[in-house]
Amino acid sequence: MPFLLINFPVFDPVAIAIGPIVIRWYALAYIGGIVIGWIYARSLLKNETLWGGPAPISLVQLDDFILWVTIGIILGGRTGYVLFYNLPFFIQHPAEIFELWKGGMSFHGGFLGCVVAVIWFARKNNVPILSLGDITTAVGPIGLFLGRIANFINGELWGRPADPSLPWAMIFPTGGPVPRHPSQLYEAGMEGIFLFTVLAVMVRLGALKRPGLILGSFITIYGIARIVGEHFREPDPQLGFLWGGLTMGMLLSLPMVIAGILIVVLAWRHGTAKSAPASR
Repeated sequence: MPFLLINFPVFDPVAIAIGPIVIRWYALAYIGGIVIGWIYARSLLKNETLWGGPAPISLVQLDDFILWVTIGIILGGRTGYVLFYNLPFFIQHPAEIFELWKGGMSFHGGFLGCVVAVIWFARKNNVPILSLGDITTAVGPIGLFLGRIANFINGELWGRPADPSLPWAMIFPTGGPVPRHPSQLYEAGMEGIFLFTVLAVMVRLGALKRPGLILGSFITIYGIARIVGEHFREPDPQLGFLWGGLTMGMLLSLPMVIAGILIVVLAWRHGTAKSAPASR
C-alpha cells in the first residue's frame, strides 16, 4: 500500500453558476488556453530577434486566426472523439454528437482540426504555413496543461491501479476503492510544463528562423509524452486495451512521432528562412 495515499479532493465541476448560466472548469480551460496562448503568440511575433527580422505573420492576421483555430479545435476535437473513441454509441445516438457539455473531446482530432485551420487560413491570407504552424504549436502546451488540470478537477481520465511499491497514489470517487495513478497530473507535467519549456528554450535559441522546426518538435515530443502517459492512464472503458496491450491514445500518437521527426529533419535541412516584412 502506498505510504502517501490521498483521497481525491472532490471539486465542483461547475466553476460559475448564475441562474441558468453554467460555466464548467473544462470550458474555462479551453478559454484560458486560447486567451493566454494568444497573448504569448503576440509577444513572440513582436520580437523580431526571434525571427531574424520582421515576423512573417502580422498581429492583425494572428488576431483573425484565433477564431479559425478555435473552431478547428472544437470541431476537430469532437469529431475525433466520435470517430476514434465511441463511434458505435454515436451511431445509435446521433443527436448526442452535438451535446458538447457532456464531455468527450479528442486531442488528436483537435490537432487535426488545428492543422486544417492553419493550412486553410495560411492559403487564404498568403502567410507561410509552417511559420503559422510553429507559432500555433509553440503556445499549444498552455492549453494542454490547463485541459489536463480540468480533467483532474472533473475526476475523469484517472490512472491505472498503482503498484503497491509506489510511494504515492490517489483514490478517485468514480474509480472504486483502488489506489490509482493521478495520470492527469502526469500528463499535465509532460504535455504541458515539460513540452512548453522545451519549445520555449528552442524559440529563444532561434528555432523560429527554421520554419517547421517548432511544429515538428511539438508533434514528436507530444507523441512520445502521450505514449508514456498512456502507460499510467486507464483506457476508455468502451475500448479497453487494443492490439498487444496498446491503447487508442498510443496508436494515434505513433504516426505523430514519425511525422514529427520527418518535419524536424526537413526543417533542419531547409536551413534558416529569411523573414519577409509582414503587412501591418
